[in-house]
Amino acid sequence: MSGYWFRFRDRIALAAGLVVPFLVALALVPFRADLSATNEALIMVVAVVAVATLGTRAAGALAALSAAAWFDFFLTEPYQQFAITDGDELRTAVLLLVVGLIVSQPAVRTRRLQAVVVTDAAHLSSLQGTARLAEDGRSPQEVVEYVRQELVGLLGLRGCRFEYGSLMGHLPRLEHGGGVWLRRPGRVTEYADWPDGETELRVVGGGHYYGRYLLDAYPGRPLPPEEARLVAVALAAQAGAALDSAGLPHRV
Repeated sequence: MSGYWFRFRDRIALAAGLVVPFLVALALVPFRADLSATNEALIMVVAVVAVATLGTRAAGALAALSAAAWFDFFLTEPYQQFAITDGDELRTAVLLLVVGLIVSQPAVRTRRLQAVVVTDAAHLSSLQGTARLAEDGRSPQEVVEYVRQELVGLLGLRGCRFEYGSLMGHLPRLEHGGGVWLRRPGRVTEYADWPDGETELRVVGGGHYYGRYLLDAYPGRPLPPEEARLVAVALAAQAGAALDSAGLPHRV
């Protein structure tokens, strides 16, 4: 996924941290005479965990604070005031805050571990797909095209094209270490966001340069995670190996 998506998701999670506990507390108002403060607090904790599963610690912490505040405002006397006169209810509110903060963290970690597993599986699938094409004796052009399509999704690009055997101009380059650099005489620039224009990813096989992928990214958006960039480099290396094994002309 692109950095833009992660930032958008984080904003949604923060908004949910404020709104979801409010809505849950409001929904409990008609039943507050029948429910104990402990049961109300447990329901609010469930709301906190639900928000935390969106994947950010800040959202989980904000949800815990919001839950404690709206529990006080709607579900403890005096109602519709941020004040608690009953000692037991005060302790319940404090415990709600503490428990909410505690339980939100494992939920965040679980969500992130699930995301890592899914992402790693997708990366492995891309690499295996390229390897299968080579093993099945497909033409190097088919391997190059498969990698081109994978790069678009992997890096969140607008588009991508392969340029065979030419090396014109000074373009920012996605390098072996996963960084994006622009190297000019007397000046070296490293990017944290996608630069304007195209970024090159060189294709080398057997020590020979065969061409490059020209990555058409959304300028100004954060670079994708380092793992995705390293997989992109590995895919380009597989394309280079396919071209080299076919004995195609190359540039030194």
